[in-house]
Amino acid sequence: MLTTIIRLIFTLLGAVGGAELANLYQISIPGPSFFGIILYIIIGAGIGYFIGGVVGIQTAKGLNWMEQTIQKVPLLDIIVGVAGLIVGLILATLVSLPLWKIPVFGPYLAMLIFVILGYLGTWLGLRKKEDISSNFKFLSQSKIHGKKFIPLKKILDTSVIIDGRIVDICRTGFISGELIVPAFVLKELQAIADSEDSLKRSKGRRGLDVLHELREEPNVKVKIVEKDYPKISNVDAKLVQMGKDMGLPLVTNDFNLNKVAGLYNVVVLNINELANALKPVVLPGEEINIYVIKKGKEVGQGIGYLNDGTMVVIEGGNVNIGQEIKVLVTSALQTSAGRMIFAKPKVGGESKTEGR
Repeated sequence: MLTTIIRLIFTLLGAVGGAELANLYQISIPGPSFFGIILYIIIGAGIGYFIGGVVGIQTAKGLNWMEQTIQKVPLLDIIVGVAGLIVGLILATLVSLPLWKIPVFGPYLAMLIFVILGYLGTWLGLRKKEDISSNFKFLSQSKIHGKKFIPLKKILDTSVIIDGRIVDICRTGFISGELIVPAFVLKELQAIADSEDSLKRSKGRRGLDVLHELREEPNVKVKIVEKDYPKISNVDAKLVQMGKDMGLPLVTNDFNLNKVAGLYNVVVLNINELANALKPVVLPGEEINIYVIKKGKEVGQGIGYLNDGTMVVIEGGNVNIGQEIKVLVTSALQTSAGRMIFAKPKVGGESKTEGR
């Protein structure tokens, strides 16, 4: 669209230029002078059409490059840079007032002063942005109490939408602000909901239902963003790139996405990590009742689970499968997949068989 408009403008300018050129030199060709003017108008319009196409394409590329570059620049840098530029231009206006009176060279010197002071103002503003932001609370968004600031806006990935726990977390108020759902994530959800596989189809529909529930929550605002990355085919890679470009955290429970985002310094809020952090702490030596449901990987081991889903590995517990026994906690291990507790049956502890 932009290329077409620029090409049209150059075509009109070329036509007008051709007409003026014909009148200026009073071109004489066989036939009435009117046809000579028409000929030069056509030639000028053709040249303008060609030049306008080249200029339009390059202008569109330049604007796209500027848009991508600006998206990568932090908001604080833009605010401070523009403020420094304005201050520099104001000083340049005051300094250059006497220079305009100098014959011939005065305007050129004034323009040079504007360029130099405008650049210096922007440069100094960016160099001193930390000092400036520390004196203005609304600009100081990079750190809070020495820790990394988490913006109110967050990007949701497909897995956390299908999971559904994000709704309950938002209801508690621990997550608020604007939740951004990229259009390519919504497209992936729709594809899963239309899958021939019944399990995938139910997951996709659940994800769409979760989005409708989130839209009804007063603590958050769901926004669909049409931004896409056509050159990137993988949805996770698109999410990481969007988080990097927009400077926003990703909300997910995908372990692999968590690791990849960390490599690109993109902040990740992992729902699984939050759930693990909220599980009650079980200390070595503590007694707990556990129902042994199956054998462990090692000889003699039995496996049970706490109410929150934490796995308990019981040494010598294979003989108590199908029973609830009292065990002593010996140690706990925190892994990337969650917490695992090791225990052994309490000597003299009571056990009872339950039909479960």
